[in-house]
Amino acid sequence: MRAAVPIVALYACATLLGQPVPGQPDSGRTANETKTFSDPRGFSYAIPGDWDVVGDADTATPDKPAQPDKAPGSAAKKGMECAEVPVTAIHGDPISTIVEVVLPFDCFGQAFSPDQLSDFGIGTSQGLKESFDIAGPIDKFYSIGSHRLWVQRSRGTVKGKPEPQYTVEIACTLLKKAAVCWMAMAADSTSLDAFEQGAVTLEGDSPTPLVPSGTFPIPAPQH
Repeated sequence: MRAAVPIVALYACATLLGQPVPGQPDSGRTANETKTFSDPRGFSYAIPGDWDVVGDADTATPDKPAQPDKAPGSAAKKGMECAEVPVTAIHGDPISTIVEVVLPFDCFGQAFSPDQLSDFGIGTSQGLKESFDIAGPIDKFYSIGSHRLWVQRSRGTVKGKPEPQYTVEIACTLLKKAAVCWMAMAADSTSLDAFEQGAVTLEGDSPTPLVPSGTFPIPAPQH
């Protein structure tokens, strides 16, 4: 199954690298306000109000119908065909980015089992290396309600661009209808905190910060 997973990450990387350059108009909202994106696959995530959501997404809805019979034959091609990026948000200068990546199981043709969560997460992080130079990855597992999550924090730069330096963090979980990852490319500790403290709900569990405080014993780098 791992071979299919990097394709999902590559899809997200293309979104990350294709965002507008600094100079995005100020939204006029404050960080204390949030905008929650709810997905019909059974989860939601709150973006800080002073981040700019890229695209025309008032709610996180699928941008392609499930087509299991028409998906390409190989698992990797199915991953590319079925992956969705319903939410992308940017903030600051240099730009920090939050991306939500979803792999619906009805499109992909099969669900992942709980013991494949680490394969899914590790495969996603490997996919990032196609576009980023990654260093010092730290992996953790934790739980939100009844759901187990895998998270990885590392340092990263866009290939060929030694500056700016980012903290790259990926948190993934498996739901009944989809696998989902939230990915951050944070240029500073404030942006990383905004990503981690974004309230997530998973299939009826109570709203909880995406990455609980204390998950990583070492503070995020200060840029």
